Amino acid sequence: MGVIEDVYEDLDTEVPLEEFEAAVADKVEQMGGLADEETAAMLIAHELKDEEVNGVADIEPGMDEVKFMAKVVSVGEMRTFERDGDDEEGRVVNVEVADATGRIRVSFWDSMAQAVHEGELEVGQVLRIKGRPKDGFNGVEVAVDKAEPDEDAEIDVQVLDVYRVEDLSLGLSDVNLRGKVLDADAVRTFQRDDGSEGRVANLTLGDGTGRVRVTLWDDKADLATAFDPGDSVEVVDGYVRERDGDLELHVGSRGAVDEIDEEIEYVPDTADIDSLEIGQTVDIAGGVIETDPKRTFERKDGSEGQVRNVRVKDDTGEIRVALWGEKADADVELADHVVLTDVEIKDGWQEDLEASAGWRSTITVTGESAGPASDAADADAAGASSEGLGAFAGGGADAAEGGGTVESGATAAGAATDEATDAEPSSPSDAGDDDAIEFTGTVVQAGSPVVLDNGSETRSVDADADLRLGQEVTVRGRLRDGRIEAEEIF
Repeated sequence: MGVIEDVYEDLDTEVPLEEFEAAVADKVEQMGGLADEETAAMLIAHELKDEEVNGVADIEPGMDEVKFMAKVVSVGEMRTFERDGDDEEGRVVNVEVADATGRIRVSFWDSMAQAVHEGELEVGQVLRIKGRPKDGFNGVEVAVDKAEPDEDAEIDVQVLDVYRVEDLSLGLSDVNLRGKVLDADAVRTFQRDDGSEGRVANLTLGDGTGRVRVTLWDDKADLATAFDPGDSVEVVDGYVRERDGDLELHVGSRGAVDEIDEEIEYVPDTADIDSLEIGQTVDIAGGVIETDPKRTFERKDGSEGQVRNVRVKDDTGEIRVALWGEKADADVELADHVVLTDVEIKDGWQEDLEASAGWRSTITVTGESAGPASDAADADAAGASSEGLGAFAGGGADAAEGGGTVESGATAAGAATDEATDAEPSSPSDAGDDDAIEFTGTVVQAGSPVVLDNGSETRSVDADADLRLGQEVTVRGRLRDGRIEAEEIF
């Protein structure tokens, strides 16, 4: 036996020996004598082994061809179509297959599609598949070149009628999932590469195992406005994709979202406010003890942005939360109990921490009123005094009715009793010319001068700094003719 046959014998492949020998001869010729037959045979063997993947999860669009084994979990209907410049009708059947590592869609074309349509393929069969991966509409797909049943093979695959959030994995499709609506975004439009207009919106759903962002495409986008937070719904025929490292459940033309008469329990895993650190992205919950008016500003691209600040308190502490973009329109009022997810912890006013709620965040009013705030409001109505959360609830209402404002950096109790003004004699509202002051606000004009707004006051700043619209900064300096001459910006 020669060296080519020796290498071939060690290779587990369906390629005939004659084809293998021909490929070795071609490789020797291509390399111009730089490789002998044995080296060329090893190179060809390596290329053939590269086709084999350890599991469905290893399949990627850039691969030329792959071989794998998987179990059939669902068989779709045959679709027909007209090919360009061809009178013959095309046929295709999409089949979901899975192994222990995940799921993937494989497509059978023309004569193979007809065979599948006629019942030659059944759910539960294990197939040895050879095909070409590509990036399809529902994620990675494989166009099948060859598929053969393996009656002796066993693959243990869990096929669920209804999934939970923790059951989701990349590549899943035909997913039915039930959850509680936590948040919904407005419908957005965009232009596709072909010039057509697309539409997209998002829901966030939670169940007893976690939460997931649901992306609704085109005619399904309006479903985001059909439900209220707290509603129980079922996603039908969704498919799982990944975005920024997180799994999302997508709903396209085949899918649906229906309201269901079932109570879905969702318990967020929230962090204590006093444990928060800069740079974290966390979930927090608590009672709303302060609400500021919404502010608008112009971005560099000329579009209008908006932000609103609220202050949230739990049993361990309190924190200011900046609600950006659509989140600023959230119906959040004093004494509401809220759950905020995926908020980013940043350095805020007067070296205090601040939470930033952006596009990935959700804001859910749980329906519970914040207990201490409600109790305090009742006590105020009866003429009693209160402290902490309750004091702010009463004081905030009085300030609003009297047309007053509260500094964003004030504490809850101080805002209610005007102690914030006494404690900050050099705050911007009190300062006179040549006083040293510190002011934190959002950049609403990036130019000369820079204009900052903190929700209750606007200040012009002479600063030699490259600031962007919507950026929140703290300025320290001296007051000159009503402007702050910045000595330090951070």
